[in-house]
Amino acid sequence: MADNVKPRVKVPRSASAGESVLLKTLISHPMESGQRKDSDGNPIPRSIINRFTCDFNGENVIDATLEPAVSTNPFIEFEAVVPEAGEFVFTWYDDDGSVYTDTKAIAVS
Repeated sequence: MADNVKPRVKVPRSASAGESVLLKTLISHPMESGQRKDSDGNPIPRSIINRFTCDFNGENVIDATLEPAVSTNPFIEFEAVVPEAGEFVFTWYDDDGSVYTDTKAIAVS
């Protein structure tokens, strides 16, 4: 993982079975659209997080395609139903082929 790309995730520690919980993610990434030029007038290559997914216990919760218009350090907030205790796996896909992953467990009370 590049030093300047850091994912952060907020997941409740526990929930009731069947409860909908709010999940928050943020990844530190410059999200260069490819439409700007450097000081010499050369195009700066596009470099964005182009896809974000979240799975819970192997089942897909969200699969989002991100476009160049998404701001630097994209923040994504969504809800997921927690049927049982388990683990969320958050994955971000970069234009350069890099993949960034974070995991968070949740207990069912």
